[in-house]
Amino acid sequence: MEEIIYPIRINRYLALKNVCSRREADTLIEKGVVLINGKKAKIGDKVNENDKVTVNSKATDVMKKYVYFAFNKPRGIVTHSPKDGQRSIKDITYTADDVFPVGRLDKNSRGLLILTNDGRINDKLLNPEYNHEKEYVVTVNKPITNIFLKVMRQGVQLEDFKTREAVVEKKDETTFNIILTEGKKHQIRRMCTALGWEVVDLKRIRVMGIKLGTLGSGQQRKLQGKELEDLLASLGVLQ
Repeated sequence: MEEIIYPIRINRYLALKNVCSRREADTLIEKGVVLINGKKAKIGDKVNENDKVTVNSKATDVMKKYVYFAFNKPRGIVTHSPKDGQRSIKDITYTADDVFPVGRLDKNSRGLLILTNDGRINDKLLNPEYNHEKEYVVTVNKPITNIFLKVMRQGVQLEDFKTREAVVEKKDETTFNIILTEGKKHQIRRMCTALGWEVVDLKRIRVMGIKLGTLGSGQQRKLQGKELEDLLASLGVLQ
């Protein structure tokens, strides 16, 4: 968890305490259910280290109901900001207006995305500082060599950075599994290209403890029970 430096604005305090997002905190404050030392907080109020902050039980009626889904993105679907003629996730599956994909898969990649309306988990899931694993199955255009595997494991020097060490396993002549704890734009494709290979197919099969499994292309399933509890606990977020 990011260190809290006092004094701190009440909405940021609640966000860092994983009560809700900053925007949702402002809504709770406006509803009059957030108290600082027993008095109703106002937008912009600051919290000091010894202050007592409570969220009234009435907040359960006004706080957003969070939902979480595993979604199997097909190839050709755009994760964010579709342009003219492009199809997005909302074009192929039902999502409420406030549900968004956490992170992205480029148009030509497929596989697991987490969909949610919980803004608290976005940075916690994507920030490489947290070392959260994401696993992919990758097919390339020519036979994989031992040198390719060695460099992919040790880290590939790209134009602007060197990739972290990764777990890489050869599956067959042209297919490998890779587990990353970072996720720069087009990272795996750029790693392969830098070594002289091109990606033919890229599928994400796992995000932390959430697995794609047998979920069909374009389908989604609700995350719940122990699977969801374990995910949120790993992210340090309250359910």
